[in-house]
Amino acid sequence: MGLPDIVAAARAGDRRATARLLTAVENQTNGENGIDASEVARLVTGGDALIVGLTGSPGVGKSTLVSALIAAWREAGLRVGVLAVDPSSPFSGGAILGDRVRMADHALDDGVYIRSVATRGHLGGLAATTGAGVRLLEGLGFDVVVVETVGVGQAEVEIASLADTTLLLLAPGMGDGIQAVKAGVVEIADVYVVNKADRPGADGAVRDLKAMMSLVRREPGEWRQPVCTTVAAESKGIDDLVAAIGKHRDWLAEGDRLALKRRQRAAAEIRARVDAALRERYKVPEALAEAVADGETDVASAARSVLGDTGQTSSPSHRAAS
Repeated sequence: MGLPDIVAAARAGDRRATARLLTAVENQTNGENGIDASEVARLVTGGDALIVGLTGSPGVGKSTLVSALIAAWREAGLRVGVLAVDPSSPFSGGAILGDRVRMADHALDDGVYIRSVATRGHLGGLAATTGAGVRLLEGLGFDVVVVETVGVGQAEVEIASLADTTLLLLAPGMGDGIQAVKAGVVEIADVYVVNKADRPGADGAVRDLKAMMSLVRREPGEWRQPVCTTVAAESKGIDDLVAAIGKHRDWLAEGDRLALKRRQRAAAEIRARVDAALRERYKVPEALAEAVADGETDVASAARSVLGDTGQTSSPSHRAAS
């Protein structure tokens, strides 16, 4: 099959064809197996999918919630693609890629495509090529594309620049009220979700979030993040959550908000690609690391040596690239 045939098959719901295209995009292939990643990007464009990002700490039930959301969207007749990002081992480079296990109920549904993606060392909760994967699925005609991040900490906020609507998933017992007002990942959410709401402490978690939001001054017309409660394992509260996501999409559709989001997504994708290229290009020689460890040079000087610094790294263009 030629590339146009593979693209046509993927648009018709062929999972193997979709997998081949995503693999090419993730690996940035240059004609291997008859597929060139840049040609894929040229052929697969357009689409107007709802891009939903879902983030939160490990153990709050992200994959279970995604599975419940898939069921709700499929009942509405929507085609759903999922990119589930898993951490890579810093030792072997491999990944467990276990999120699909919790979404096994949809394995035989032709209207659902679930892809596990390894971070390959990329920080921020996503992989470097996640943006390209989202763009591909959108161009293949998926109505909803869900990006589930790895279990993230308070500073891993990259998902907000990729998704149209970002869900922050919390659970009772994951911290006291102080956690709710800390800067970082809590600030990026468009919708807060308190999952496992049948457990003790759920009401307190909701109160803490609402108290935090009451401290934020908003201009008229600004989005006010709702707090939804769910029990994803029993599909409770899912309809209300889907409705909240829909309301946020409607709010984005007013004026230039959605277009601005899409421009931000494109910029984030470019930055991720540049970061990945820089990591590949600039390797740290073992001798240089040894010199720093032995105190023969300092880290800043070693970094300048790796970058081939000519004394101009403080220029705006260099800062933008970093």
